[in-house]
Amino acid sequence: MKTKIALFLGLLLVANVSFADLKIGVVNIGAVLEKAPQAEKAKKRLEQEFKPRDTQLVNQQKDIQAMQEKLKKDASVMGESQRNKLEVELQDKIRDAKRSQQEFSEDFNARRNDELGKLQRRIVEAIKAIAKDQEFDLILTDGVIYSSPQMDITSQLQQKLSTLPE
Repeated sequence: MKTKIALFLGLLLVANVSFADLKIGVVNIGAVLEKAPQAEKAKKRLEQEFKPRDTQLVNQQKDIQAMQEKLKKDASVMGESQRNKLEVELQDKIRDAKRSQQEFSEDFNARRNDELGKLQRRIVEAIKAIAKDQEFDLILTDGVIYSSPQMDITSQLQQKLSTLPE
């Protein structure tokens, strides 16, 4: 048993000596994604691309509301066939609006994931460039419970991303 403890302590000492020369950095990916100029540009591209469809969905909802109000207000004075026709038309519009909303959500999520993937690849490239330029041995991200401020290279990464071409 004493031999195992001595061996373990010896390994710890050797590990401490070899780790003493390591240069380790930490990146807060959440902060980078929040402040990266590429993220803001991607957000604006998505807004521009999907604004017309969003406006169309809003207009569909307004039409549905107007029909519902008309049906509620005038149902008692309408003939049965006229009321049934309006109810069927309303149900068709609701179904179309739900389908359009679902397609919009799927398309938007696919494009957002595409933009996020591009940004993540740029971030990884920038991290690798910083690691190479500044001779880091290890750079950590998510899951770090504590790191000293000297190890945090998040601001350097944000600065590097702001200098990269679109």
